[in-house]
Amino acid sequence: MKRFVILLLLLSLFVPAQAQYNYEATHRKSLDQVIRELSARFETRLKVEVDTVGKWVPQADSRIRPYSIEASLNNVLTLFNYKFVKQNDHYYKIKPYEPHRRLPEEGRQLIDYLTATHYQTLESATTRLKQVHEEVSAWINREIHELRVLTVQDAEPILGKKRKYNGYTVQNFRIETLPGLYLCGSIYAPAKKLKEGERLPVILSPDGHTPRYIDDTQLRLAAWARMGAVAVGYDLVGYGESALQLGEKVHHSVLAQQMQWMNTRILLEWMLSRDDIDPTRVGLCGASGGGTQTMQMGIDERFTAICPVISLSSYFDGGCPCESAIYLPAAAGGTCNAELSAVHAPRPLGVVSDGKDWTAHVPEIEGPFLQQIYRLHGAEDNLFCYHFPAEGHDFGYNKRQAVYDFFAHVFQLDRERGDETKLTIEPIEELLLFGKGGKNLPAEAVRSVEDLPRYARERAIPLK
Repeated sequence: MKRFVILLLLLSLFVPAQAQYNYEATHRKSLDQVIRELSARFETRLKVEVDTVGKWVPQADSRIRPYSIEASLNNVLTLFNYKFVKQNDHYYKIKPYEPHRRLPEEGRQLIDYLTATHYQTLESATTRLKQVHEEVSAWINREIHELRVLTVQDAEPILGKKRKYNGYTVQNFRIETLPGLYLCGSIYAPAKKLKEGERLPVILSPDGHTPRYIDDTQLRLAAWARMGAVAVGYDLVGYGESALQLGEKVHHSVLAQQMQWMNTRILLEWMLSRDDIDPTRVGLCGASGGGTQTMQMGIDERFTAICPVISLSSYFDGGCPCESAIYLPAAAGGTCNAELSAVHAPRPLGVVSDGKDWTAHVPEIEGPFLQQIYRLHGAEDNLFCYHFPAEGHDFGYNKRQAVYDFFAHVFQLDRERGDETKLTIEPIEELLLFGKGGKNLPAEAVRSVEDLPRYARERAIPLK
């Protein structure tokens, strides 16, 4: 009995000691230390934009791949829902995981998969594009319907005084979309008098993350008007005069994307109800976030030509909740903006890309993918790709010339009249509906997101 008690005492000492030995804890390192070691080992700058305090990497050394800093970073960062973003061969940023942003190689792999699985024959391509169209359309329509239950259905647009310039006119408008909430914008149109029965093409141009008053936007809309089209620019939710009513923060919310879809739909229906608009020539063209809006709303078959600018990518879905809060890339088992644009086939599609943002790989990844789809449809002549490898993320002169070329061709516009030296840049005050600082807002106007209905207000909570 005495021996048994002694044995138990010995075991009571031995077992806790063994329990305290933890293989993972013994071979762990702090995340800070691992990042420093990787930086030194690969002679690479790692800029940390995440919280590393109290973060530990179990079995740290086994996660390092001597042949690749990217494989090593991936093995470490995925433990914490972090990721790396390459800036150049010797500089990476470490950021929180972003569902809308992937690596170019992941985009290439997705495109290769989609091509091999769905785009070898016209029959399989048609089936796949129909599936993407139906799922994305249902999603967008459902989101718009939630808001349009309360839309001021019979509200007539209120038009300002026309201002006449060299070959075109500008007229401000506002539409009451929800009770007390106004969508503001400007219509640029040819100054000529229409013949009886004559109709004009229309181009809706949603803004990216810039106000509709900037020079680039005014030039683009005015040039289209001189060339012979009605061009419509309108505020982004939370930008311009929309910010007077909802505040700027609302833009970074799920509500912003939902409302932007609704606004584009309302404008499309208004334009198509006019006697001077040709329903066979209806365009949509925006840049950056406006390009994302173009690809998403371009699935509406009433748009006969679309042109997303500096936005189309297989590995980047848009960096703002206004364009990526509702994850359309999950549709049809997994898609991307390149395939979303392909839904437009065989109708005319223009793609404008550059060499210094997420559109840099269009010539070798997304472009050939789109060419394959248009080739299957026998519509290669309806795909137009304009790439500017030395340029960056803007809607500058060369990119504007590309969209002038595109719409002049597909809508039979007078390209020579797109001469920007003939255009007038108006002062911002001319483009305002409600005056400086919103001094002319109607008394019943919404002045805060808190004035919106409850379900809309809930969607307006900024995402963290």
